[in-house]
Amino acid sequence: MARFIFITGGVVSSLGKGLASAALGALLQARGFTVRLRKLDPYLNVDPGTMSPFEHGEVFVTDDGAETDLDLGHYERFTGVAARKTDSVSSGRIYSNVLEKERRGDYLGKTIQVIPHVTNEIKDFISIGEDEVDFMLCEIGGTVGDIEGLPFFEAIRQFSQEKPRGQCVFMHLTLLPYIKASGELKTKPTQHSVKELRSIGLAPDILVCRSEGPIPQKEREKLALFCNVRPDAVIAAQDLKSIYEAPLAYHREGLDQAVLDAFQISPAPKPELSRWEDVADRIHNPEGEVRVAIVGKYTQLEDAYKSIAEALTHGGMANRVRVTADWIDAEIFEREDPAPYLEEFDAILVPGGFGERGTEGKIKAAEFARTRKVPYLGICLGMQMAVIEAARNLAELGDAGSEEFDHEAGKKRFTPVVYHLKEWVQGNYKVTRKADDDKGGTMRLGAYDAVLKEGSKVAQVYGSCQIEERHRHRYEVDIKYRDALEDKGLVFSGMSPDGRLPEIVEVADHPWFIGVQFHPELKSKPFEPHPLFADFIRAAKENSRLV
Repeated sequence: MARFIFITGGVVSSLGKGLASAALGALLQARGFTVRLRKLDPYLNVDPGTMSPFEHGEVFVTDDGAETDLDLGHYERFTGVAARKTDSVSSGRIYSNVLEKERRGDYLGKTIQVIPHVTNEIKDFISIGEDEVDFMLCEIGGTVGDIEGLPFFEAIRQFSQEKPRGQCVFMHLTLLPYIKASGELKTKPTQHSVKELRSIGLAPDILVCRSEGPIPQKEREKLALFCNVRPDAVIAAQDLKSIYEAPLAYHREGLDQAVLDAFQISPAPKPELSRWEDVADRIHNPEGEVRVAIVGKYTQLEDAYKSIAEALTHGGMANRVRVTADWIDAEIFEREDPAPYLEEFDAILVPGGFGERGTEGKIKAAEFARTRKVPYLGICLGMQMAVIEAARNLAELGDAGSEEFDHEAGKKRFTPVVYHLKEWVQGNYKVTRKADDDKGGTMRLGAYDAVLKEGSKVAQVYGSCQIEERHRHRYEVDIKYRDALEDKGLVFSGMSPDGRLPEIVEVADHPWFIGVQFHPELKSKPFEPHPLFADFIRAAKENSRLV
C-alpha cells in the first residue's frame, strides 16, 4: 500500500512545485523506495493538447499516448519512471467523466454535485495503481486560494481522512520574498498561505520555501511557530544554477529526511546519491562548449521547447561539454539570409510546430545545414521541412509543400510531399482519421516501433535496428517520393514496421544530418542521455574543432 505525498503551492505560481516533486521522487528512489508521480491540474481543458505553447508551454507525451503537462517531463527526467495516462488529469477530464456517467445513468437519478461526485472522481484517480509503489507523489496545480482548485483540495482532504493515520503527508511550497530596501526576508506571505490552506482543512507537514538565499534560523523558527510545523521541516529552496542540482540541494536541506520523519519511517535507509553527484560534476566541470541554433516558431517562450532544451543539456553531459542554445525565430529567415545568423553555430536544430508561420524559414535553415555541412537535427516538423527542402532543391520538385498549410483556398497548385495522415496501424488495430475530426487527442500519439536500415547513421547511433519512440503529429512524409529523393542522396533510414510511414531520413554525404518524425527529446534523461542527442552534440563538438 502506497504512502501519499500531496504537494501544494501558495503565494504565487511558477515557484517550482514540479521540480521539487521530481527531486523528492529522485531522493526517495536513492533511499531504495519505488515512486510514481502524478499531476492534478485545475484548468477546464480536457488536456493541454489543444493549448497554444505560449499558453501552456510544451505538451509532454507519454508512451501510451497521453498529452500532458510539462511537469511530467520533469518527473520522468529525474526518476526514470515512464509516465502514463493515469499520471495526469485536469478538471476538464474529471468533469467530463462525471457527466458521461450521469448521461449513462450511473448515478441512479441522483443530483450531481461537486461533493461527493466530483471529489469522488478525483479520489478514484489518485488511487489508481496505489499498490504498485512505495510512494505516490501528487502535485496539485495552481495555488491555494484559486477557486478552480477547491475541488482538488477538498478531494485530498477527504482522501487523507479515509486512509489510515500516517499514510498521507502534505508538503506546501511557498515564496519568501526578500525586501531589498529593508534587508528583510518576509515570512508573512507564507503565513497567510498556510492559513488559507488550514481554512479548507489541510495542514502542511513540510514547508518548502523558495528564496534567493539561505533562510536564517530566526525566520525558520518563526515559520515553524506560526505555521505549526517542526523547525526541521522548514526547507529552503534556493535559486540554483542548474535544475539538476536540485536533488543534492534538497538532500542537504533535509527534505527527504523530513518526509521520512513525517511518515515515522525509522531507521531511514541511507541514500545512494552517486548518480546525482556524477550529473552535478558533468554540469559544473565541462571540458568545452558548443553552440546550437534552435530555429523555431515559439522561441519567445523557452518552456515551449522544454524537453529539447533539457535533452541538449543531457547530450552535453554525455560529451563533457556545455551546450549553449540560442533561440532564433524562423520567421526572420523568410525575410533575411540565414547565413549571417547561422555561421557562428556548431550545429542547427529545427524542432516541431504547427501551422504555416515560420515554415519557409525552417526550410532555409535546413538548406543552410545541408549545403554547409553543419550538423542538423530535425524533429517532427523539422524533419518534414528538411524533406521539402530536399524535394525542391535536389529532386527538382520546385512546388513541393505540405497539406498542413498549402491546401488553403487561393493557394497555388503544389506537390504534397507531406500529407494529412488518415490511417495508420497501432498495435493490432487500424486507426482512421479525417481532416475535419476534432483536434484534441486525434493525432498519432504515443510510442510506435520503427525499423532502421542496416548500416545507416541512425542504426549506428542507436546500436540497434529496432527502436520505439514517441510521436505527436497528424501529417506525414509521402512514401511515393522516396525513390526520387533517395536518388539524390536523402536516405529513408527508418520506417514503420509495415514500411508505409517514414520515421527517419538522413543525408548520405553529410557529417551529421538526421530528421526524425518522432520526439526523441521526450525520453532523454540526465543520467541516460538520448542517443540521438548525445551523438548530435558529439558531431557539434567535432564541428567546432574545425571552425
